[in-house]
Amino acid sequence: MNDMIRMDNEYIEWLKIIKKRFKSTQIKAAIKVNEELLRFYWSMGKDIVEKQAESKWGTAFFETLSEDLRKMFPGTKGFSTTNLRYMKRYYNMFGEILPQDEAELSSNSNLPQVGAEIYTIPWGHIKVIVDKCKDNPKKALFFVDEVIKNNWSRTVLINFLDTNLYERQGKAISNFEQTLPKYTGDLAQEIIKDPYNFDFVAVNRNYSERELKDVLTEKVIKLLLEMGNGFAFVGKEYPLPIEGTEEYIDLLFYHLILHCYVVVEVKVKKFKSRDIGQIGTYINIVDDIVKMDADGKTIGLIICKEKNNILAKYAVNSSNEPIAISAYELSNFLSDDLISVLPSTEELESRLSLDEVIDI
Repeated sequence: MNDMIRMDNEYIEWLKIIKKRFKSTQIKAAIKVNEELLRFYWSMGKDIVEKQAESKWGTAFFETLSEDLRKMFPGTKGFSTTNLRYMKRYYNMFGEILPQDEAELSSNSNLPQVGAEIYTIPWGHIKVIVDKCKDNPKKALFFVDEVIKNNWSRTVLINFLDTNLYERQGKAISNFEQTLPKYTGDLAQEIIKDPYNFDFVAVNRNYSERELKDVLTEKVIKLLLEMGNGFAFVGKEYPLPIEGTEEYIDLLFYHLILHCYVVVEVKVKKFKSRDIGQIGTYINIVDDIVKMDADGKTIGLIICKEKNNILAKYAVNSSNEPIAISAYELSNFLSDDLISVLPSTEELESRLSLDEVIDI
C-alpha cells in the first residue's frame, strides 16, 4: 500500500510543496536566530561599554565573564573572551545607530539606509568588517550594505575590504544631480568609482596607444562585471546603427538595477572637453535607437588617464545628458620577461581545444 501511495502524482506533488515550505521555514528561522543573536551581542557590547567594565573590574574582566557565562549556559557557544571583546568593538563601531526594534527604526531618522537589515548578515561577516574598518563607522556601514545588496560570502567580503572600494565610491565628477531624478542620480553616482585602479597591465614597455586601450578596455569590462553592482555586458566596440557612419561605442553595458544603458568611453589620454560632445552624441543615439520604452535614461561614463576636476565639472555641467568622468590608475605593468613566458591567448585557446578533443 505504501508503494501505491508513492506512485500517486497528487501525493508526489504534495511532498514537493511540503519540502519547499519546510526549507523556506528553515531559512526564515535561521535568519531570525541570527537577527536575535546580533541584537543580543549588540546589547552585551553596550553593557560592557556603559558599565566601563574593564576599568571597574580590572584586566581579568573578560576572562571572568567568559567563565561565568559558560557555567550559566553550558554547551552554548559564543562566550569566549575573544567573542566578548568583539561584542564591545561591535557596539563601539556602530554606536547607537543600530535599531533595537521596529519602533526605534521608524522613529530614528539618523539610522543608516540599511536599517534593521544589518542584523541579517552573519556574525562572522560583522567581525571581519570590525577588524578591517577600524574606527570608521561609515566605511563599516558601506560594506554592510554591500554584503546585503550583493549577498557576498565572507571570502568575497574580505577581498573587497582589501581594496579601496569605499574610498573610490561616488567621487567621480558628474552632472547626475541635475540630469537625473534624485533616487536614480544618487544610485548612479554610487555605482561610479574614481579612480578605477587597474593592477598588472600586461603590455610591453613599448606598447602602442591602440594596444594600451585594448588592454584597458578588457580591464574595464572585467572590473565592472566583478563589482557585483548590476552591470551586464552588452558589447565592445558596439557599432552605432546609423547608415553611412563608422562610429563605435567603446563599451556598452546595461545596468540591471537602474534599468538603463551605460555608455563607456575609455581614453588613454588626459580628459578633453570635446570628449563630452562625443559621449553625449552616443547617449542620444542609444536613447533614440537602442533603448526600449521601459528603459531609463542612458548614462555616459568617460574613463580617462587623468582629468582636471575643475574643467571636468564645467564640461559635464555644459551637457544635458547624464555623464560622469573618472580617472584610472595603473599600479603595475608586467615586465617584458614575464610577458614572454606567459602563454598567448591563441596558445591558450589552442590548448583548450586540444584538451576537449582528447577528453582530459
